[in-house]
Amino acid sequence: MNKSPARIAATVVAGVFLLVGILGFIPGVTTEYEGMTFAGHHSTAMLLGIFHVSILHNIVHLLFGIVGLVLARTAGGAISFLIGGGAVYLVLWIYGLIVDMDSAANFVPLNTADNWLHLFLGLGMTALGALIWQAATRRRSTSDHEGTSGRGASD
Repeated sequence: MNKSPARIAATVVAGVFLLVGILGFIPGVTTEYEGMTFAGHHSTAMLLGIFHVSILHNIVHLLFGIVGLVLARTAGGAISFLIGGGAVYLVLWIYGLIVDMDSAANFVPLNTADNWLHLFLGLGMTALGALIWQAATRRRSTSDHEGTSGRGASD
């Protein structure tokens, strides 16, 4: 099966989200695993010893990966996942900057490392989706013009 660049990119990104969601439930990969709570800033579990995680946080990663795989079945869905998912992560980055890390509003939970990762993911996914969309649009435009080239004015 010939997959478009958009479908391949979305499948890889979705696969990474699934992997991260799974790793968040593995003791050792997730430090202080016994301190993991369902949600909230009281969870002390940290994926790779860097990123705060909770059961809810891991489930969100798994669901995000599943949605990405479903949307990657079409090129349009794949681009929507990359751009839309990137936008979600940019909003999450802004939320992480605004929310008090020790408040109940930090229900995911988030820390500074998460905020930087969310910025990187938001910009990266959005840029990747936009570049792939632009390249596909350019290819369609070029093929449309090639199909009409060579015709005279009287055609």
